[in-house]
Amino acid sequence: MNASPIDISATESLLAFWRDAGVDACYGEAAVDRSYVEPPALKAVAKATASVTQLQTHDAQNDALGDARRLAAGANTLEELAAAVAAFEGCALRGMGARQSVFGRGAADAPVLLIGESPGADETQPFGGRTGKLLDRMLAAAGLTDKVFIINTVFWRPPGNRPPTPAEQAVCAPFVERAMAIMRPRAVLLLGAASARSVLQTEDSIMKMRGQWRDWRLAEGDVSAPALPTLHPAFLLRQPQAKRQVWADLLSLAARVDETPG
Repeated sequence: MNASPIDISATESLLAFWRDAGVDACYGEAAVDRSYVEPPALKAVAKATASVTQLQTHDAQNDALGDARRLAAGANTLEELAAAVAAFEGCALRGMGARQSVFGRGAADAPVLLIGESPGADETQPFGGRTGKLLDRMLAAAGLTDKVFIINTVFWRPPGNRPPTPAEQAVCAPFVERAMAIMRPRAVLLLGAASARSVLQTEDSIMKMRGQWRDWRLAEGDVSAPALPTLHPAFLLRQPQAKRQVWADLLSLAARVDETPG
């Protein structure tokens, strides 16, 4: 019996979603015998092996985080920090097809630190594509063009343009925090859920956070700044009606910058 047009349409939509999520195959490396029942002893060995692997992975992540902190602490300018990021080999994204690190753009003495999620395809600087053009237009309209320095929570493009994972963000966090410590901005703008959750260490949704000023305080150095989460420009390209909300956030940011002594 032939499938109905509605079923075909739903299937095409599902396949498109999987493609955009980075799925490129619907089968395993080898056939699986579903009738085989693994003996309890083998299950125990497999569980023990998995535990050892998890410990090794945890140790590797701790080593990478230590390297990130050491490199970040040695940077005293944003230029030195960019070089430290380029030298860092502890982020797994480096081995997933990313050709180079993407650090930041803008004025080093800007009063606003703007933090996005991750570099996009073929970007050599943060927000260099369609989303960047929209962001630049909105910043210009709010009078913030020369008042922002832009970075991301990770510095290498995730495969398939997927969001960065919390583990990938965590190992890059020392560089983001060092940028904050070097700049000591008057305010921070967080673009998108992945950015806001990583920086503010929360599980709140972006719709709950946006438009609300929150305090971002570093664990060391007594450095803090008011941080404002808002919607990501990529979301605005899909939902133009949400521009009004982001515009209100940008006006709030501009007012905060003008009110805060330089």
